[in-house]
Amino acid sequence: MNELQIGAVLSECRHKQKVTQEELAEYLGVSKAAVSKWETGASYPDITLLPRLATFFHLSLEELLAYRPQLTREEIRTEYRRLSAAFSSQPLEQVLEQCRQLAKEYYSCFPLLFQLGSLYVNHTHLASGPEQVKEMLQQAMKLFVRVKNQSREIGLIKQARNMEAYCLLNLGHTKQARCLLEPLELSTPSAESLLASAYHMEGNQVKAQEILQAGIFQDVVGLINLLASYLSYSQTADELEETWKRIQLFIDGFQLKSLHPGLILPLYPAAAVQHLKLGQREQALDRLEEFTQLATSDIYPLKLHGDQFFTLLDHWLESTLELGNGLPRDEAVIRKSIAQSLTAHPAFASLAQEPRFAGMIARLKASQERSS
Repeated sequence: MNELQIGAVLSECRHKQKVTQEELAEYLGVSKAAVSKWETGASYPDITLLPRLATFFHLSLEELLAYRPQLTREEIRTEYRRLSAAFSSQPLEQVLEQCRQLAKEYYSCFPLLFQLGSLYVNHTHLASGPEQVKEMLQQAMKLFVRVKNQSREIGLIKQARNMEAYCLLNLGHTKQARCLLEPLELSTPSAESLLASAYHMEGNQVKAQEILQAGIFQDVVGLINLLASYLSYSQTADELEETWKRIQLFIDGFQLKSLHPGLILPLYPAAAVQHLKLGQREQALDRLEEFTQLATSDIYPLKLHGDQFFTLLDHWLESTLELGNGLPRDEAVIRKSIAQSLTAHPAFASLAQEPRFAGMIARLKASQERSS
């Protein structure tokens, strides 16, 4: 945590207002030496003097103490990107300590706390073992609970609640997660359509389109995530085939391989796992081949962006999302995890002797090395 900068503030204000140390000392009833020590940082004013000092220089107490409980959106992005990059280049415990200290320093900056919790969740794969994974999830959950209980932003509260449930599930507390999420909210007219109508009626067609594009994009992301979960519940070959066919239609319809490849990459290994469970070895290799082709293609750097349909999305991403067009993890971490999604997944151990599978691993590792 940064030290209080009250000395620098006093010195700056005193010189700006052309007040001598003797005049300030006389007003406060202290010695000139005391004022001098405050300004050099050798000591701090007595707490009972702070309101009088603030009044003298026409400052708020926060201005006097140079204390900012909140970070701006751009500052949050900067800190997130710095820490995200640190996870790929520094020892894990060292980066986690940086996260803990930042959380302590800005414990009432709820958007920051949410992003710090997300950092924990998105980097559990770097943990040394199950105990450290558990510890990271518990730390993340504490941050999400604080955001949920203390924030006044409805959208942020909902996000924090969902992430709390995610942590509970991964910690094995299924009943608590279920109670947190139930009952599901009934669908209502989307806020995007209502807001777009308002802009349209005011004659602002561009803003109306931007709002609708943002809503469509968010629903596309949400639907893909739902389909990814649904894959794991396919009980028969026919169910799996039908689910995958619809996923493919959706991927092609919204051109997701170019629009948001990072979103759909996990779908292929997930489908391959289900194929193997159903004894469909060749189909599993087909899905992993599609995964490898996409992962080694020209999709980097990975970031959120618009396209020929989502022509106004870039502005919305930059002006609305806490991380702008950035992804939750640093690209170096993402590339490493892409290769590990095949090499470290126990479901694919049975494919280790397959020449096709070995070739995929080699291509993924070569792609990762070229990016280093």
